[in-house]
Amino acid sequence: MNFRSDNEAGAHPAIIEAVSGAFRAGPVHSYGADEWTQKVERRLREIFDRPDLAAYPVATGTAANVLALACCCPPWGAIYCNPASHIAVDEANAPQFYTGGAKLVSIDGPAGKVDARKLASALAEPVYGVVHHPQPAAVNISQATECGAAYSPEEIAAIASATHRHGLKLHMDGARFANALSFVGCTPAELSWKAGVDVLSLGATKNGALGAEVVIFFNSAAAKEFEFFRKRGGHLFSKMRLLSSQLDAYFTDGLWLANARHANAMARRLVAGLTPLPGTSLLYPVDANEIFVVLPAPMHDALQAAGAQYHPWPSDRPGERAYRLVTAFDTAPADIDYFLSIAKSA
Repeated sequence: MNFRSDNEAGAHPAIIEAVSGAFRAGPVHSYGADEWTQKVERRLREIFDRPDLAAYPVATGTAANVLALACCCPPWGAIYCNPASHIAVDEANAPQFYTGGAKLVSIDGPAGKVDARKLASALAEPVYGVVHHPQPAAVNISQATECGAAYSPEEIAAIASATHRHGLKLHMDGARFANALSFVGCTPAELSWKAGVDVLSLGATKNGALGAEVVIFFNSAAAKEFEFFRKRGGHLFSKMRLLSSQLDAYFTDGLWLANARHANAMARRLVAGLTPLPGTSLLYPVDANEIFVVLPAPMHDALQAAGAQYHPWPSDRPGERAYRLVTAFDTAPADIDYFLSIAKSA
């Protein structure tokens, strides 16, 4: 009953086999000139219906986010994001380091989202060209958010409208993009560039890969600097097929979406069993595969005694004990049912 994080899940057998097959192929070109890397870019152009898309594999989500933002923001720039965003909380000042000193500016909103009206108000401040102030350069949103909520295309478009009105770039942290896409039910294009996203950090690690992400620029002209940032930052793999073969399998035959659908379905199964129980309540709506829930102390103690694993989470309401539970592509229904049987007994 491990619900600590989808980072703790294993890797899908098809992805493991793909990596093995890439190395059994013998010597191939290095640094991304291999057939797997080229095939991934072609496949992503089809998936996102964007023929001028440029795609760059990297090994970690942090690298994907901060290298992308480095292309969008100068050292004297400002990046607007929700205060709970991954770049603000969980990346140890990597955005500031890779951009050379850009400032993160908090824009609050419900369930980890950036509020479009608050963003528009902040971007309307008379700081442009004033040497004493950081210069607005980029906006970051997470899909799904750190609170498990998914943006609709309309919500993204409202944020993009304010962003582009002032000449900024919109970056999407898509570590759980597949889970959000599965919930929203639109096309990948409608949830990204058609809604106004300029660059997407698309995750695979949390959804069945060994360790692979891909940075997608929806206008290849905007990606000219990325290759240099990636090399300078130590994230250009010589044996790039190690990453690209994972991504090739990930996007083949809709595996990425099937994995996300399963993770989301397991979250809904867990929520359906938990929320009717006395003393439980959700902190946020469950759109993807993260659940933030208040559990009564006896229930929590019984679950811990039975070996259930999940993280504590802060609640704004005094006296409540809240927790985060995350389901994954390989979460077993039997684990959900066992967890619920203990919760119900307690």
